[in-house]
Formats: sequence, C-alpha cells, structure tokens
Amino acid sequence: MDFQVGDNVIHRTFGLGEITDIEEKVINGTPVNCYVVQVNHTTIWVPADTPGQNSLRTPTPPEEFIKTIEILTTPHDTMDGDRLLRKKQLLDQLRDGQLTSICQVIRDLSYYKRTSKLNDQEKSILDHAVDSLLMEWSRSMEIPLDEAQKTMETMLQA
Repeated sequence: MDFQVGDNVIHRTFGLGEITDIEEKVINGTPVNCYVVQVNHTTIWVPADTPGQNSLRTPTPPEEFIKTIEILTTPHDTMDGDRLLRKKQLLDQLRDGQLTSICQVIRDLSYYKRTSKLNDQEKSILDHAVDSLLMEWSRSMEIPLDEAQKTMETMLQA
C-alpha cells in the first residue's frame, strides 16, 4: 500500500480526493484491502494491494505542475473528423488520469471549440477535464479555483 489515511490523491476518473480510511472488502470472494476515498460528496473504494493498480496518484508537485500546464500553450493536435472516433480518442487519452493527458485534452478540445461546435459528449468531456485540472491546480499550487481558472483561460488564448 502506497498511501495513508489523510493523504490527498487524484483518482483517474473522479479527480481530487482524500483517503479517509483503509478497509477490508470482499471482492469476488477474496478479502482485499481498499482505500476509502472521499471525492466531493462521493465515497469510493479503491483496491490497495492490486499489482499495477494505477487509478490513484499523488497530486503533482508545484514545480512539475508549472512545467506540465505549459502544454495548454503548445500547438493543438488534430482531432479526428468522425465524432465517434474523436470521442474514443479523447476517452482513451484521459484513461490514464495523468496531468499531461488532461492538459492535452483541454488544449485540443478548446481549440476545436473555436473552429467547430462541440457536441454534448465533447462538452461533457471538456467540462470533466477542466474540473479535474482546476481542482488539482488549486491543490498543487495552493491558489483559489477562480485564479487557476483565469490563468488557464489566458494560457488557452495564447
């Protein structure tokens, strides 16, 4: 087990949370230690002893965070013209839950939004990625959410 009760973590799907407990749960008939993670008003249980388990990570340290968010100012990647392939591309990219991937999706969808109309799924993906980035930004850099949002918007305009 890599984390302790009280640790802040980033869940690849749910975003910023805190480990509130470690409990034993029975999964498929086998007892498994699980992190109890509180994310907003939701509690999730994440197996703690699963080899290769990577759905949780620590928040990005400030120095690394500053370097990584520069992705928002880099040239966008071309997105597939087919909406279904585009959705798959975006979801596959976000699946690892890494800050780099989140920044790339925000950069690419923000550019695409300026040149085309986002469909409902793309809006949802962008909103989820932005929320995740801003929560981690606020936590990692210890700044208010609105300040992180203003800086992000400025970077995306560059």
